[in-house]
Amino acid sequence: MSLSLIVLLGIFPFMMAYAAASDLVSMTISNRLCLFLVGAFALCAALLGLSLTEIGWHLAAGGLVLVVAFGLFAAGWIGGGDAKLAAATALWFGFDQLMPYLSIAGLLGGLLTFAIIMLRARPLPALVETWPWLRRLHAANEGVPYGIALAFAALLILPETAIWHAAIGI
Repeated sequence: MSLSLIVLLGIFPFMMAYAAASDLVSMTISNRLCLFLVGAFALCAALLGLSLTEIGWHLAAGGLVLVVAFGLFAAGWIGGGDAKLAAATALWFGFDQLMPYLSIAGLLGGLLTFAIIMLRARPLPALVETWPWLRRLHAANEGVPYGIALAFAALLILPETAIWHAAIGI
């Protein structure tokens, strides 16, 4: 495995961690981050020598998730950044690991939502009351930073994906 491929596969975990942290502190996931993930996938696919058919299936998985997730966004059930992050992640995973990813993300998202509801049921300690991101997270009229669940699920699933196996030669 080449050094460039090692570095490239390090980008995905780093960008997932960044997406989770960004969503936690600002309740946003930037378009640039999602576009960067798409570009990194294209570079990774080229470095791994994926066939056009394989790339097509990955694009189809990402496109399907984008359509469904934007439907959920239009209904007000998820944020736009969450929709884009889920689609960019699906692009990396393809259909092989799409259902495990979405299932784990749903489970983690439910646990995250429950934890935030519990947090919001109690007053913030005076020590952290001045932290703007924590006040926002605590506010009852705010959403849930679901990007945390999406990113953590992606990190759990990544070692099981075909693209990871191809990169490390198994």
